[in-house]
Amino acid sequence: RAQLVESGGGSVQAGGSLTLSCAASGYTSISPCMGWFRQAPGKEREGVATISTGGGSIVYGDSVKGRFTISQDNAKKEVYLHMNSLKPEDTAMYYCAAGGCGTGYYALSAMSFTYWGQGTQVTVSS
Repeated sequence: RAQLVESGGGSVQAGGSLTLSCAASGYTSISPCMGWFRQAPGKEREGVATISTGGGSIVYGDSVKGRFTISQDNAKKEVYLHMNSLKPEDTAMYYCAAGGCGTGYYALSAMSFTYWGQGTQVTVSS
């Protein structure tokens, strides 16, 4: 059974750090790409970062470049999102996703991803 399970969310003050983890099982564990997306209330789902499971090619959204780092441990079938210098505008539900590796616009598009976790909440206070 394909499954993605996120963990590591929580509340932190602005400037702080959090690391999210995503454990993949079933078909999701051999998907070409893994990614992190986020969605704040009243806003569209936004691509945060994606990584190709084979070659490690990485794409970041403009709003997180230089602050967030995506990494993976293929042996553990886990993907991580290390978030530094957090801002109140980073507050959102964060979702792990698995699917194909899109290019250009589709690299960070939810349309490229088939499997989704249930999400973990990140709240950043000012």
